[in-house]
Amino acid sequence: MAGIYIHIPFCKKACHYCDFHFSTSTQNKELLVDALCKEIEARQEYLQDKNIATIYFGGGTPSLLSSFELKSILEKIRKLFKVSSTAEITLEANPDDLTIEKLKKLKEAGINRLSIGIQSFFDEDLERMNRSHNATQAIQAVENAKSEGIENISIDLIYGLPNLTLEKWKYNLGQAFKLDAPHLSAYCLTIEEKTAFSAFLKKGKITLPPEPETIAQFELLMSEAKKHNFIHYEISNFCKEGKKSKHNSSYWTDKHYMGIGPSAHSYNGISRQFNVANNAKYITGVTSGSPDFEIEILTEADKFNEYIMTRLRTIWGVSPSIISTNFGEEKLNTFLSGIEPYVASGDLQWKQDSLILTQKGKLLADKIASDLFI
Repeated sequence: MAGIYIHIPFCKKACHYCDFHFSTSTQNKELLVDALCKEIEARQEYLQDKNIATIYFGGGTPSLLSSFELKSILEKIRKLFKVSSTAEITLEANPDDLTIEKLKKLKEAGINRLSIGIQSFFDEDLERMNRSHNATQAIQAVENAKSEGIENISIDLIYGLPNLTLEKWKYNLGQAFKLDAPHLSAYCLTIEEKTAFSAFLKKGKITLPPEPETIAQFELLMSEAKKHNFIHYEISNFCKEGKKSKHNSSYWTDKHYMGIGPSAHSYNGISRQFNVANNAKYITGVTSGSPDFEIEILTEADKFNEYIMTRLRTIWGVSPSIISTNFGEEKLNTFLSGIEPYVASGDLQWKQDSLILTQKGKLLADKIASDLFI
């Protein structure tokens, strides 16, 4: 089984925290959709006839596409690939796009899962992030989707924001759980270079919560999710039983996927492919038959480190038997000696035959993973 990711690089506004590839001009939207379909056709051999279990429209803001444009892309995929009849087809969406009329058309086009970028239920925080919606629209979007029979919904929230207190974060979580969406993705704000927040921080226009406050927000997230019977199946992802993101889980479980669109990444077990992060260059390259992309052949060390990095973040953890089978006894022995201090400190624990992060260890996930790299 494999997945297909389609990057839609358009947004109404530039969020102040975002460093993903996007444009606030939709002038070339029709040309880009045509190019996406051409790339899908040109790369129909990439996944080697694997069945497609997931299709994911990310961005950017994919909900800016019309239902006709989405349907044309999905029809092209179905024509050229073996798409499972139960495939998870996700659309990332901003709340202000999800009117009843729009949702009816999305459902008709084949969308059966929504990832809604709410980020906060406080208008002042949404304005500070330069989001295009308000808190009322956020609540209405989820209610609209459920009323149209789209129950498989994920809500995105951000913590560690400027002026976000523990009390405000608890309110955000309460609102999310009250909406009864079966999936929650919650990300700690990271200040990326070349974003507005980075410039604001350097000029003293914003201040971030002190680290202990951000840690407290993450700990509250974990405890509130558990209280509401959500499974913490990846550092930033929580779900009700049976409602994990199948597409994102493929990234953490070494499934192959093909990325379509400018800046999209692909992985086939041997290499990673990176499309050019420029709309005009992408359109010109694909249309002319000379697509602009780079390929990175993965070394054994790359594969080992990626296995550690991705699996350690998940509920499934790192399996010594997989390390032994895929990478050999020498690397297994190095790994086992490397984990000893973290097992002793209570940051890692054994669960059956896999090693997983404890709740305390989840605060140090990146550091632990990097210490175990070769």
